[in-house]
Amino acid sequence: MDDVDVQERIAELRKLIERYNYEYYVLDQPSVSDAEYDALMNELRQLEAEHPELITPDSPTQRVGAPPSSAFGTVRHEIPMLSLGNVFNEQELRQWAERVYRLAGRRDIEFVTEPKIDGSAVSILYRNGVYERGATRGDGVQGEDVTPNIRTVRNVPLRLHDVDGIHVPEVLEVRGEIYMRKSDFEELNRRRGEAGEILFANPRNAAAGSLRQLDPNVTASRPLRFYAWDVGIIEGGRHNGTHSANLDLLRTLGIPTAPDYRVWQTIDEVWAECERWLSLREELDFEIDGVVVKVNDVDLQAELGTVSREPRWAIAYKFPAIQKTTVLRDIEVNVGRTGSLNPVAILDPVEIGGVVVRRATLHNEDEIRRLGLMIGDRVVVQRSGDVIPKIVAVVVSARDGDEQPFVMPDHCPVCGAAAVRLEGEVMRYCVNASCPARLREEVRHFVSRGAMDIEGFGSRLAEQFVDLGLIHSVADIYELDWERIRQLEGFGDKRVANLQASIEASKERPLSRLLHALGIRHVGERNARLLAQHFNRMDRIAAASMEELQAIPGFGNVVAEAVYDFFHEPQNLALIERLRAHGLRMTEADGDTAPADGRLAGKTVVLTGRLESMTREQAQEALRRMGATVTSSVSRKTDFVIVGQDPGSKADRARELGVQILDEQAFLALLNGATDEDPS
Repeated sequence: MDDVDVQERIAELRKLIERYNYEYYVLDQPSVSDAEYDALMNELRQLEAEHPELITPDSPTQRVGAPPSSAFGTVRHEIPMLSLGNVFNEQELRQWAERVYRLAGRRDIEFVTEPKIDGSAVSILYRNGVYERGATRGDGVQGEDVTPNIRTVRNVPLRLHDVDGIHVPEVLEVRGEIYMRKSDFEELNRRRGEAGEILFANPRNAAAGSLRQLDPNVTASRPLRFYAWDVGIIEGGRHNGTHSANLDLLRTLGIPTAPDYRVWQTIDEVWAECERWLSLREELDFEIDGVVVKVNDVDLQAELGTVSREPRWAIAYKFPAIQKTTVLRDIEVNVGRTGSLNPVAILDPVEIGGVVVRRATLHNEDEIRRLGLMIGDRVVVQRSGDVIPKIVAVVVSARDGDEQPFVMPDHCPVCGAAAVRLEGEVMRYCVNASCPARLREEVRHFVSRGAMDIEGFGSRLAEQFVDLGLIHSVADIYELDWERIRQLEGFGDKRVANLQASIEASKERPLSRLLHALGIRHVGERNARLLAQHFNRMDRIAAASMEELQAIPGFGNVVAEAVYDFFHEPQNLALIERLRAHGLRMTEADGDTAPADGRLAGKTVVLTGRLESMTREQAQEALRRMGATVTSSVSRKTDFVIVGQDPGSKADRARELGVQILDEQAFLALLNGATDEDPS
């Protein structure tokens, strides 16, 4: 072909591929087979490879290929991306509608309903029809620039075209959700399991984690999808008077929208639609945690405005926690890093909210006794949001007499040593300090994100290295036999080099991380920080008296005794000396010490629910830098509770005790110093 023919064929191929993408992703009506589609894409790639001067950014072949970034840039949202308020039942939904009627001064108001697919909110900007920028919601005012990553999402069009006399706006900002279908999630986890990689907890976590990869090629390898639920900025194009018309416009331009959005005249119809979606919840191939209800009139939306960073004209009806019944086939007892015997329920597989549940936590033998569990029982299993599945009840009426009682073993199921329950404890513990199961869990904990955070050293690798005899102590991580490791399947030069770099980088973790990694009983992240902030050096902690440890604010006698005992065991002191010899930091880095005079000094804070603007770890870090103590349970000593999306029982407990509750926006204002109010 001559140059003109090549240009024409490339243009034809791009147009065909865009059309087939629209049919597949937007209309869900593909007109060609996967093989035919792949053949067209391969032909386009070949022609562009031969004529690189004809490659354009909006070509379907250009979704991947951007180099990894060292960090995400920030994008400021010209129009804030607001969070939605929640209602949890019909009465609360009707109360919301009555407020809208009262503020509007009339009752002839149309509403739009859309399924609330569980994913990550993003903003996508088109300029003159060409994809220009993608950003996360962030704190609603500014988010992270993930342009190369969203470019890889297959159903996000890279170029928009005029259709049926409707012109593409000069500037168009589309807002929506990046999500993962249940079927794609199951397949992704299956592949990760075969590769020995850590499995994702649920489709939402998988989508969020995939979107925020510094390497866009990793994002491209994940089966992400996008759907639009609103228009942000629109310039030089058609302005519509209703939200539903805006969604129609996006769909016409080839942008996938919220499935089956509908317009209603009364709140009775809206509630019926909410109940319909609830009844369909288990049949859908995407996770849905509620229904979003919006006032349809765009001018009325502006008139109603916002309150506390939430629109008055929209609300999310949140579905109740999902419960299913299944059969308890067995109770498996695992051994933790401290030697604790941890019972786990083995269940007949049951799908709950898009995730096939086969196991559930049972905590301890007292919990088993409280529930009255027997092997063979039909049980009620609950999963809510990101919470680990748990058994909440036994269906006693379903018993047929074949059920068997469960007795907690008095010997370790791994090494056979005695398992004892000390006075005042709820757990049984294996007394063998050299138990292989304990070592595996110690290594897993040591390399984990909250501890030494050794990237690429996951649970499977920890188990493999222990079982092969490469690791007999966590100190062995820093003197691995790399020649032997290179001989193992899957350990090429690149993987070995990356793992070596990660291990080397972990040596710079501050003292608080190392203390947490050592697995001292009763010393989690909070107490490790208190220790590091109080003494600042490992040798000072090791030399501390019981009285000095008990004097640490927030330390009780039990914690002080556990720390004292740990540092008076010769084998623990020998371990610390080995780690010191390998160059691990034995002091707390200056920037990691929470200020004693910070704005939240002396305050005790609890986090519950999912934050939109940051991870839980980032929120905890920010609070600690302001001097706060972050705990996991609510008591009368708690100063305030920060509540995100899908809060659990901690929010209810806070209300019962009269503890102050801060929503995410108030929390962000506190972090940004936007208020001088003392949250107490």
